[in-house]
Amino acid sequence: MKAYIFPGQGAQFTGMGLDLYENSELAQELFEDANEILGFSITDVMFEGTAEELKQTKVTQPAIFLHSVILAKVLGDDFNPEMVAGHSLGELSALVAAGVLSFEDGLQLVSKRAMAMQKACEMQPSTMAAVLGLEDEVVEQVCNDVDGVVVAANYNCPGQLVISGEVEAINKACEILTEKGARRALVLPVGGAFHSPMMEPAREELAAAIEATEFKEPACPVYQNVPAKAVTSAAEIKENLIAQLTAPVKWTQSIQAMIADGGTEFVEVGPGKVLQGLMRKIDRSVTASGASFEA
Repeated sequence: MKAYIFPGQGAQFTGMGLDLYENSELAQELFEDANEILGFSITDVMFEGTAEELKQTKVTQPAIFLHSVILAKVLGDDFNPEMVAGHSLGELSALVAAGVLSFEDGLQLVSKRAMAMQKACEMQPSTMAAVLGLEDEVVEQVCNDVDGVVVAANYNCPGQLVISGEVEAINKACEILTEKGARRALVLPVGGAFHSPMMEPAREELAAAIEATEFKEPACPVYQNVPAKAVTSAAEIKENLIAQLTAPVKWTQSIQAMIADGGTEFVEVGPGKVLQGLMRKIDRSVTASGASFEA
């Protein structure tokens, strides 16, 4: 079975989406629609902006979403998913690709999500750290033992778990994890503690927007970050999307579930190759490639 996977934050690069804009009328229309919906020219930043400008929260999340979703749309009949999944922000791209959300509604939610997360980050200093080379259980135990807020946030692949929480608690956890033999426990250059209880204000704000948005039944199963299994009910998809901001991204478990359910060919749709790299570490028996558009 063919599975399409959609990247999250961190995959952005200067010039992203320009080839689509220049070679497809449909892409051009959708990018122009996006500028109107967002109220500023995101295409200027995507096509010509600096890495610093692309890193602004109000830009990064919509930019990655637009690159992914517009690429899926210009693939036309070649885009025929039997299962989809998206990493964190990528879940919204996956929902548009599976017909659950309209392009406009998906973009509105991504923009609101970015703003709500930014606000939550500004309320209290918080951060994330990547932990490499330890069993998940060891990392989870250390998080439980450290005082303050620190939780497992992104299960990216075996031996790579990102933790999230208060700055002091993260630093302490990194210290202990290094003593326990982590190959690396490295604080990441992010603005806040995503996928942790510290995103509760953002979750509440986004929940209202999600509740007010129409969700349709998906055209194929969606493997969501929270349950890490196939979901086919619009009501359940809504619930899981609301829970996602404060819950961990179970990416390893989601991919393993897709493979167990018959996924053999995985195609990453969007900027970068991050998910293809993770695929190789999760299971080498399946193929992983990037979607490309030929004008």
